[in-house]
Amino acid sequence: MKPWVITLIVIAVVLTIAVIVLYFLGKKAQKKQAEQQEILNANRQTFSMLIIDKKRMKMRDAGLPQIVMDQVPRLMRGSKMPIVKAKVGPQIMSLICEDKIFDSVPVKKEVKAVVSGIYILEVKGLHGKQEIQPPKKKSRFKRALEAAQEKAGAKPIK
Repeated sequence: MKPWVITLIVIAVVLTIAVIVLYFLGKKAQKKQAEQQEILNANRQTFSMLIIDKKRMKMRDAGLPQIVMDQVPRLMRGSKMPIVKAKVGPQIMSLICEDKIFDSVPVKKEVKAVVSGIYILEVKGLHGKQEIQPPKKKSRFKRALEAAQEKAGAKPIK
């Protein structure tokens, strides 16, 4: 056999093994996530809180309790997370927010939030008017892509 055929077969075998391993790791991670979601739902509580500030910041800079920092894997400590600083009752706390609702959390407003430990799951009742978030600026690439599509007469991608 020719050497390029052998190389091609070896690459195909390695890729097949990698796909199989990723499949089983994905299944395992999915089960773990489902268990964690059940635990979060079991410990839900509704609090009225005043949102002071919200930012995406590194966990080590967020001012979270040391117990939380010890439980987080080392690689995750440097990643940015949605952190909300809120006044719950008489004390000010740093809470981790669900990524899906982070943009809808109003700043300097009192809200009713569903919390599980130090994790905000959802924002239920908002006092006062809810501010509509202005649309985000498009990146240079997207603007150039839309301009090129307009010139070509194609339907723009959103």
